[in-house]
Amino acid sequence: MAREPREGGGRGRDRDRREERDADDGIVDKLVTINRVAKVVKGGRRFAFAALVVVGDQKGRVGYGAGKAREVPEAIRKATERAKRGMIRVPMKEGRTLHHDVEGHFGAGTVVLRSASAGTGIIAGGPLRAVFESLGIGDVVAKNLGSRNPHNMVKATFAALQKCASPRSVATRRGKKVPELFGRREQAAPAAAAPEAQANA
Repeated sequence: MAREPREGGGRGRDRDRREERDADDGIVDKLVTINRVAKVVKGGRRFAFAALVVVGDQKGRVGYGAGKAREVPEAIRKATERAKRGMIRVPMKEGRTLHHDVEGHFGAGTVVLRSASAGTGIIAGGPLRAVFESLGIGDVVAKNLGSRNPHNMVKATFAALQKCASPRSVATRRGKKVPELFGRREQAAPAAAAPEAQANA
């Protein structure tokens, strides 16, 4: 005797719970671009939509995803789910900018990200701005030097963000303490000030 299918399978309930949990986490999503693609079949052309979405918690975690479907809302939903599954954590300086300048490449896309002083704001355009706003960075200067394709730009930006490192992680990797990384610079300042003091005397 065949078993009748239950309404609302287990996978659907799990997906609903996951979406509710993500909403409670304060994750924001931004639609970067949406493109209509056509497939030529015997009866004519069949249209579909491809969406690129960036998500983030504005506290140092960000991800991107692409989705394709026959309808726009379904394409956006697929892209958002993939973006949430692939989120990465990026170390930030003072919670507002990058620790150091970094360059990222993907295909023909090349982006340069530079840390900025307080009050600079997000100096970036298009897809790069969406990534930084989702990430929660408030001060950064970004420049796209290669392909203007949104997919290449976003992937190159993520390649650059994955290279970012905090002083603590660098010190741990090198087996040193954080003050030791900046010790030489601090020692050079008093040494440079000593000759000036002798000349004034």
